[in-house]
Amino acid sequence: MTRGQGRAMLQGLRRGIGPHNAIFIPAGTLFSLDLGKTGFGLAVQIPLNHGLPLPEDAVLLRVRDVQAQAEITGRLDTLQREISTARPFRHHAVTAHAILLAVCLRRQLGLQPADQSEDKRPTAAHRLVAAFCALVSRDYRSGKPMADYATMLGVTPTHLTRSCKDCCGMTAADLLTLRSLCAARDMIETTDLPLKDIGEALGFGSAAYFSRFVQHHTGSSPSALRKKAVPSTVTSR
Repeated sequence: MTRGQGRAMLQGLRRGIGPHNAIFIPAGTLFSLDLGKTGFGLAVQIPLNHGLPLPEDAVLLRVRDVQAQAEITGRLDTLQREISTARPFRHHAVTAHAILLAVCLRRQLGLQPADQSEDKRPTAAHRLVAAFCALVSRDYRSGKPMADYATMLGVTPTHLTRSCKDCCGMTAADLLTLRSLCAARDMIETTDLPLKDIGEALGFGSAAYFSRFVQHHTGSSPSALRKKAVPSTVTSR
């Protein structure tokens, strides 16, 4: 992130973010970003099986050293320029720059100051919420209610909800609902799959129930959301 202020939620823990904050988010991590109206930054999407020396867990880095800030921003800019060109050996150049970017992040992780120890000594509530978020990321397509997740974690729904509220300001049911809604909107707006098939893929018992769910949380029907999507972005998956 290079400008503005915002909030990030990573595996159920909410933190403020600002300029010169770098977030690494592994595949399968439940997260949300709210950058506000003035927030700006660069994002790099890294393929699976990349072989880069990246962290295993989600990490929020607050890069305070000016030289390190310039180095990371420079790596991102170089990657962006290389990707946007059609020069020979582009793939090899992108891979090389990505490796250097990963090394920058790992070096900064090793310099993480003591005042960011919240990631190193998580509370019991955060461990529970992180475990819940991992299950949601894995099973949100199953249609399981929140109470089933609480049972899997060996706690009551009330305790799970209280822990989620304390860590990220949302209930456990809210987190589950928002994950399903995000997946629904993505499939509705970026694919041409039949709406009935999307509902089934996300664990909804009927097309009518799926339509009511989307209408309730977005104010628009699934078909209306699809019509509003940019036509060129709609593809099969």
